[in-house]
Amino acid sequence: MRPFLDLILANRQDQVVSRYQSFEDLLGYCRLSANPVGRIVLHVFGSFSPQRAEMSDSICTALQLAEHWQDVAEDLRAGRIYLPARDMEAFGCTQEDLARASAAPPVRALIEFETGRAKALLDAGAPLIAALRGAARAAVAGYVAGGRAALAAIAAADHDVLRRVPRPRRRRVAGELLLAYARGR
Repeated sequence: MRPFLDLILANRQDQVVSRYQSFEDLLGYCRLSANPVGRIVLHVFGSFSPQRAEMSDSICTALQLAEHWQDVAEDLRAGRIYLPARDMEAFGCTQEDLARASAAPPVRALIEFETGRAKALLDAGAPLIAALRGAARAAVAGYVAGGRAALAAIAAADHDVLRRVPRPRRRRVAGELLLAYARGR
């Protein structure tokens, strides 16, 4: 029941929190909103263990962060900023900078920094693929591949997530999937 209760808590948090002061605060939100999904998937495939859940948490958090970094402009229009306020301040970025038609150098530097964090989390969780078999392995390899492709699309857009949402090409996702499945990470 815990994953389902956490998802409910995340929904409640979404209704009252629209900004996060620190990266740790944002990770706390991901623990409620993203990580339960991966834990549910592990249970569905009969593959749950505490060690696998930790790796899954890293993957799910990374995926949610990648989505947030792709959708900065869309989230701002909806009244949300997922970029941690402390990081924005450290890079000299303001809310007004996020509302521009394209990203100025400080915003691009911030997005590059944040995508690096997401990549590190994704890489930390990727060994979960090797711990799984069959459909579970394919599903998790697909999640990891999608995350890697999304982060690569952001980098290919020179970290300008304001001009348009950087989306990976299907060919890139397919290539990442084959690599992740074959390597088991």
